[in-house]
Amino acid sequence: MAQTEPNLDHDVSWFLLPSYWAKMVVALISFLCFANSYDGDFVFDDSEAIINNKDLRAETPLGDLWHHDFWGSKLSSNTSHKSYRPLTVLTFRINYLFAGGFYPVGFHVINIILHCTISVLMVDVFSILLGGLQFSNKGRRLNLAPKTSLLAALLFAVHPVHTECVAGIVGRADLLCALFFLLSFLGYCKAFRENKEGHNFSIFWVLVSVILGAIAMLCKEQGITILGLNAVFDALVINKLNVLELIQKLLHKDKSLENAVLLRKGLLFRITLLMSGGASILYIRWRIMGTGPPAFTEVDNPASFADSLFVRAINYNYYYSLNAWLLLCPWWLCFDWSMGCIPLIKSVSDWRIIALAALWFCLIGLICQALCSEDSHKRRILTLGLGFLIIPFLPASNLFFRVGFVIAERVIYLPSIGYCILFTYGFSLLSKQAKKKKILAVAVLGILLINVMRCALRSSQWRSEEQLFRSALSVCPLNAKVHYNVGKNLADKGNQSAAIKYYREAVRLNPKYVHAMNNLGNILKERNELQEAEELLSLAVQIQPDFAAAWMNLGIVQNSLRRFEEAEQSYWTAIKHRKKYPDCYYNLGRLYADLNRHVDALNAWRNATVLKPEHSLAWNNMIILLDNTGNLAQAEAVGREALELIPNDHSLMFSLANVLGKSQKYKESEALFLKAIKANPNAASYHGNLAVLYHRWGNLDLAKKHYEVSLKLDPMAPGTKENYNLLRRKLEQLQKKGSA
Repeated sequence: MAQTEPNLDHDVSWFLLPSYWAKMVVALISFLCFANSYDGDFVFDDSEAIINNKDLRAETPLGDLWHHDFWGSKLSSNTSHKSYRPLTVLTFRINYLFAGGFYPVGFHVINIILHCTISVLMVDVFSILLGGLQFSNKGRRLNLAPKTSLLAALLFAVHPVHTECVAGIVGRADLLCALFFLLSFLGYCKAFRENKEGHNFSIFWVLVSVILGAIAMLCKEQGITILGLNAVFDALVINKLNVLELIQKLLHKDKSLENAVLLRKGLLFRITLLMSGGASILYIRWRIMGTGPPAFTEVDNPASFADSLFVRAINYNYYYSLNAWLLLCPWWLCFDWSMGCIPLIKSVSDWRIIALAALWFCLIGLICQALCSEDSHKRRILTLGLGFLIIPFLPASNLFFRVGFVIAERVIYLPSIGYCILFTYGFSLLSKQAKKKKILAVAVLGILLINVMRCALRSSQWRSEEQLFRSALSVCPLNAKVHYNVGKNLADKGNQSAAIKYYREAVRLNPKYVHAMNNLGNILKERNELQEAEELLSLAVQIQPDFAAAWMNLGIVQNSLRRFEEAEQSYWTAIKHRKKYPDCYYNLGRLYADLNRHVDALNAWRNATVLKPEHSLAWNNMIILLDNTGNLAQAEAVGREALELIPNDHSLMFSLANVLGKSQKYKESEALFLKAIKANPNAASYHGNLAVLYHRWGNLDLAKKHYEVSLKLDPMAPGTKENYNLLRRKLEQLQKKGSA
């Protein structure tokens, strides 16, 4: 291997540790940053990607993972986001199987371990990027920058912008992608291990690097960019290519290019391997995904829907500057940056244009130094820093295709490698000029400590949805989705009054926010404010005509207003837009029952149970309707069928017990009543109806006991007091006869 330039460590005042201890320190500190997230809940996107994702369940064939997107939808579906990450979903499935269910601790622990592992690998990666690639006579790679590689790895390990990836379980996609991304890079470096025959490279390790890059992409789309970075590394570090000099020779048609170093050392052959591998991976990925791009809405990425190319370009560049600012000053972090969080720049008079100017001033300055500096060491480090900063970010840049977000902190996980390189190089330059190097080192140590504390604070905010959503209110007060999520969290906890306030604010900020309208309409419906509920739901379906949930809820409101024909039409419209909609069939059945259309009601509830066999309410309503219409044999058959599917549902036990009691199957009825009471001992009706059974059966003492328990639980229970009084009179009469 050729001799490398002098490393950065000479002028840096920093800790010098053996490689093993350096990695132990990085692992420990990265663990401390995010350890408090280990027992957090499933939050935000975790619900859709994990809890509601059928691909995690054992009954779903493993092969389906290769045909579904990250959220469990078919890639061929028009609603699919086309995010193809089967290996990440596979790890979720393994987590689920080992834990025996949806217990978040195991998911969080794996994320923390992955980040610690990646941070440890960063020590080796930064030692190559900052110190160059050189091997000993025995073929062992040398760490020529132990101080600066440790500093850069620590900067990476404690960067607060990584919290979303580590503390948010869905961030596992970024962590796994980063792991195989780094392994691909280190594998590529192994291809250049020196041997006794001189300079050589291993085709095997180049191919291994391509395979690891493909695995990284199967974890998340950004992984494919490692192949481009390997090519950049090969040109700059292995071949020490001077890009500016090469361009000048090309422009002047210099014949010396025929014997250029890139030909002598096989650079073109290796780049051809990388490009062929990358093109093949992308083609296969495109074939699996389908030819259609993912469908996003304007609220996901407003700039991409702007009519003016100028507005799109200005806003994209503003988003880049905000991403850069999050790397420099990761203090204002938010789980979601869409829906008005960042208003569009529509004029050059907008003061935020300054951020664009600052970004490009810095980038152009760095690029000029990377290309034109006479110092080859500076050229190499700056180019690698810019490469690792920019290239992994390209899939999220909107340059090649529209993405479904404005800013996403998780996509900065890999680009932060470039930031750490540039920061460390800047620190080394300052150290070289500074007279009091220790003061500078203390300042950097202070930055690391502040970042550790910020990581711990941010991790605690990711422990629950309430903390996460409320933390965003101060960062993105104009984001309708933030207010929507705070409202949804409050509604789930039963605080409807507070939830209404946040839902109204979400609708005010985004008058087309149909999900906020739907949820607000639902709460108003439950509070019997039917007129406003109908207005909101009608507006929601007017804005989004295929919004099935809003159509169903509108039908419920119309049913409550006794506008039955309109309600029936709304239910069927919902089913038209969502064929498999068991809850809508259930509500349709209730409408038919109110209209005494018993056959239609039974058919609707039967459809609900076919689509969702565990739909307890639909089963119950079928049993009760058949019971009330005197079809006891059919009611019994339906009840037994339901209990086979949902054996532990006490409400089904209760309904079937009532039917069996009327059929004079007292012993079996008694057993079901007692089983239902054991499952739900505080249900007054369970005790009351069991008492009626005993009353009919002639077990008067047991009847008296359960009447008394029922009245104690609910003194106003309908019919129970009258039945109890009848029983008491009967017992008194029997007592008098006995004494006579």
